[in-house]
Amino acid sequence: MPARPRDHAAPAGAGTARTPRQGGDGAVPVAAGTASRAASDSRAVAGKGHRPAAEGRSGTATSAARAGRASSGRRIDLRALRQELDPQLQSVLADFERFLRLERNRSPHTVQAYLGDITLLLHHLRCTGETDLAGLDLRMLRGWLASLHQAGASRTTLARRAAAARTFSTWAFQNRLLPADVAELLASPRPHRSIPAVLSAGEAGQAIDSLDGDEPEQLRDRLILELLYGTGIRVAELVSLDLADLDRSRRVLRVIGKGDKQRTVPYGIPAEHALHRWLTAGRPAWVTPASGQALLLGRRGGRLDQRTARRVVNEATADLAGGSGLSPHGLRHSAATHLLDGGADLRAVQELLGHASLATTQIYTHVSMDRLRASFSQAHPRA
Repeated sequence: MPARPRDHAAPAGAGTARTPRQGGDGAVPVAAGTASRAASDSRAVAGKGHRPAAEGRSGTATSAARAGRASSGRRIDLRALRQELDPQLQSVLADFERFLRLERNRSPHTVQAYLGDITLLLHHLRCTGETDLAGLDLRMLRGWLASLHQAGASRTTLARRAAAARTFSTWAFQNRLLPADVAELLASPRPHRSIPAVLSAGEAGQAIDSLDGDEPEQLRDRLILELLYGTGIRVAELVSLDLADLDRSRRVLRVIGKGDKQRTVPYGIPAEHALHRWLTAGRPAWVTPASGQALLLGRRGGRLDQRTARRVVNEATADLAGGSGLSPHGLRHSAATHLLDGGADLRAVQELLGHASLATTQIYTHVSMDRLRASFSQAHPRA
């Protein structure tokens, strides 16, 4: 990012550590199929070598049955499941986690998702009677995905788990934990890209205007919506903003996105007004020594939590979008769609949103085309 002029609202705190954000709870939906009978399965295979073919199929069926129970929406504790693995496999998982964090520089959410997927894969390996990573092969991987599909896992879930398995297999082969890259030929279904729900420009303005008031919480909540809709940034990027990330003289934000990639995002005059009110009348009322350089704060003075931001957006849009409310990502979708509706270049929108691939941004052209088609059908006499 080019050098920015100093701004009176951004204290010279570059290098000041960001206050930590709350992490996940280590639990995932059981849609992956796992462990209600993990202990009994481990006893069944203890001390045995490779099973006969019929017994191996029975193990796969057991895994599918667990995956079926998983689709009920219950959640499992991945930490507990991980501890049930053999010490050797636990060590492999720990090394894979370090690889994702330090060498691949993946986001905490991606690391957590991949570790969850591979934990479930290794548990499936264990339930088929294998006690060593060398038992992992392409046939077993395909059987794992097939059991998940049979249990009702979505195409998107299957695609992500296949991607996690391929990453893990390549890493394990490069580190001589596997004799070959067994997942190199593993195919996965193309994830279904659904057209995102978006607000109209009028509805977005209505949602923002509903958050009016002079109390610190009202000032903060309005700024949350102004920045999410006015810039299209992700909620994780929003809560990570520091005071030093503001350049109010140019009305731009420095945003750290996925993979610690940095980009500069402009914001408009309404967001600047909301920002000024929060910095002068809202944030000073809540700031504590624990606040650090965090731009957005919770009531106790810590960095704003993502769940709070999601709740604010959902409540502000509850009377819109069919009465169910939107997530922060819905505001991101809305911002991108309105930019394209207004004639913005697709490449510019890609840069603004921080998409690595233009194909990700192109989904918003479908939203705009659907609106154009609807307007044509309604207004043209020959439609």
